[in-house]
Amino acid sequence: VRGPLPQRLGEQNEQTQCIVELKPGDLIEIFRSCYQHWAIYVGDGKVVHLAPPCEHPMDGIASVLAALSDRAFVKKDWLEDVVRKDRYRVNNKHDETHPPLPVSKIVRWAEELVGREMPYNLTSHNCEHFVMELRYGVAMSDQVTEAIAMGTVGVMGMAAAVIRSMAQRRKHRKE
Repeated sequence: VRGPLPQRLGEQNEQTQCIVELKPGDLIEIFRSCYQHWAIYVGDGKVVHLAPPCEHPMDGIASVLAALSDRAFVKKDWLEDVVRKDRYRVNNKHDETHPPLPVSKIVRWAEELVGREMPYNLTSHNCEHFVMELRYGVAMSDQVTEAIAMGTVGVMGMAAAVIRSMAQRRKHRKE
């Protein structure tokens, strides 16, 4: 029988570990190699999260499965099993702009969803959307917003480079 996970918070500096008390309803941001996975703390060392059909211990495979899948399952797991060796932190980042729902409602709703199959889409129904809706009643994902913004900036940058290159070629031809 496991005891609750030591209640720690992974900081940016890996040499520093800051002790925090996890509270039911807290959003847990887990830093995977190339994305963040999100879960919601429900107490006693456990979290509820949205995961691809078969969550492999190797996060690269799980993230590929998630990207290719159009469904995911709501799971309740030990926080330490979900975090593995990755850094994590409590990140209730929208508390100032979106008042959280009552903790009892958040936890009850999360627990009621455990075991359910849910639609999954990287841009509209991912693990961050899932936990944000549980905490705030609004499904949102800053990862998606930032990725779209970066993609837009990237596309605009590429377009500018192409236009600049074409202009230089025309100028060079005229000379």
